[in-house]
Amino acid sequence: MNNPQKILVIRNDKLGDFMLAWPSYALIKKQYPEAEITALVPEYTAVMAEQCEWIDDILIDEKADSFIKDISRLSKKIKDKKFDASISLFSESRTAISLWLAGIKVRVGPATKLAQLFLNRRLKQKRSRSLKPEYEYNIDLIRYYIQLNKHSPVDNISPPYLSFDPDEINTLRDKLMSDCSIAKNTAIILIHPGTGGSAINLTLQHYAKLANCISESHKVYFVITAGPGETETAKNLSKLIKSDHHIQFSEGSIVDFCKLINIVDVYISGSTGPLHIAGALNIRTVAFYPTKRSATQLRWQTVNDIDKRLAFSINKNANIEEVDIDMMDACLNICKTYLTKYSY
Repeated sequence: MNNPQKILVIRNDKLGDFMLAWPSYALIKKQYPEAEITALVPEYTAVMAEQCEWIDDILIDEKADSFIKDISRLSKKIKDKKFDASISLFSESRTAISLWLAGIKVRVGPATKLAQLFLNRRLKQKRSRSLKPEYEYNIDLIRYYIQLNKHSPVDNISPPYLSFDPDEINTLRDKLMSDCSIAKNTAIILIHPGTGGSAINLTLQHYAKLANCISESHKVYFVITAGPGETETAKNLSKLIKSDHHIQFSEGSIVDFCKLINIVDVYISGSTGPLHIAGALNIRTVAFYPTKRSATQLRWQTVNDIDKRLAFSINKNANIEEVDIDMMDACLNICKTYLTKYSY
C-alpha cells in the first residue's frame, strides 16, 4: 500500500490528555515523514500543538451551541482538508460522526461507546480497566493504523518530546538565580498546587509539609506557580513554606510557563496538565494521584524517562476522594532519588 499523504490525528480534550499524545504524533511522523500530520485540538491547546515538531497543521475544534450545527461545521472543516485517514486517540460521538460525514475512507479509533459505530477500523482497548498508561493506549492506535497499511511500525521516539533552545533555557535559569539570589548548587523545585479543576489534589498543608521537610536537609529554592484563578491558593501555600521561595503568577503565555518548567530541577504537583508538560520536557517529576481506577498513577503516568518520575498514591483502603499520603515517606523518596548532591 502507498504511504498516506494526509493524516488527521485527534486528541481534542484537555491539556494533560493532549500532552500524553505527543509520543503518538512523534511515532506517526517518524513512520511517515513525508505525510502531512494534522492535529484536531480545542483552541486552548492549539498554542501547545504549535510547539510540537511532529505536527504540520492544526485544526481548531470549535464546538457550536447545537449538536447538528456542531457536527455540520466540524465535518465541513475536516472534509475540506481531504484527509486519507483519521486516527481518533480520544473517541466521542460528535467527532466520529463528523469524520463519517466528511467521507474519510479510513477512520481509526477505540472500539468503545457509541462513537465506534462511525469508525471503520476499530481497536479493542478496554481503557476503563486502566491496565497501561494513557500514552501507550494512544501509541497502540498509531501502531494499529501502521499495521493496517501492511507496514512494520518503527521504534518509538524517546523523550524529551518538547524542547526549547538550550542557550535560551540556560539564560532564563541564570536570570532566575540572579533575580532571586539563589546560591549555586541549589536545587530549584517548582510546586504547582492548583489543578484547574481536573484532578483530586493534595492539601496546601501536605505541600507545605513536603517542602519544609525537603529544605531541612537539602539546599533548595521553591517556585510556587499559580494558573488563572489560583492566586489565593499560591499565596496561602506561600505562608506555610518556611524556606526561600517566590510565587510565579500566570502573566505570560503557556509557552513561557513551559520554559519556566524547563529550567527547574524538580517539578511537583497533582495529576494535571502542567505535570504532563513537565513529563514531555523530560524534567524530574513528583506526582500525586488518587487510586480511583480511572485516575491511577499507572493510567496517567508521565512520558518522561523512568528514572525521572516519582509517583505516590493514597492507600487502597482510604477514601478515594481524599489524598492521604505519608509526606515524610514522600520526602525521603524525593531526596534520595533526586536531591543527594544538594544535601547539607
